[in-house]
Amino acid sequence: MKRLVTATLATLAATGLLGSAASPAQAAEGRVAVFSTEVTPVAVYEDPNGCTTLPPDAHVLVNLTDTEVVVYGDPLCLTPGVAVAPGYGSHVTPGSGSFSVEG
Repeated sequence: MKRLVTATLATLAATGLLGSAASPAQAAEGRVAVFSTEVTPVAVYEDPNGCTTLPPDAHVLVNLTDTEVVVYGDPLCLTPGVAVAPGYGSHVTPGSGSFSVEG
């Protein structure tokens, strides 16, 4: 009986520690603006969250959020990326890029 109580308490303690250590993903506050061409409206992403595929003709990304945005060369945010600090921008490769919010 004592082993069962000890095991149960240990499991509950470990679950509590894991639950408090995990922080839920939160959306960035602000906008990411993406310029493509002179004949295409600027794409604006409000409070972006997770991986977002860029328009196929994307040319410049501007980070107007409160956190880092990472730009990737693939549409699924799988390849190594380039970090763009809040208030800065980056050229992006037209074709199949994406961005995600760090946080």
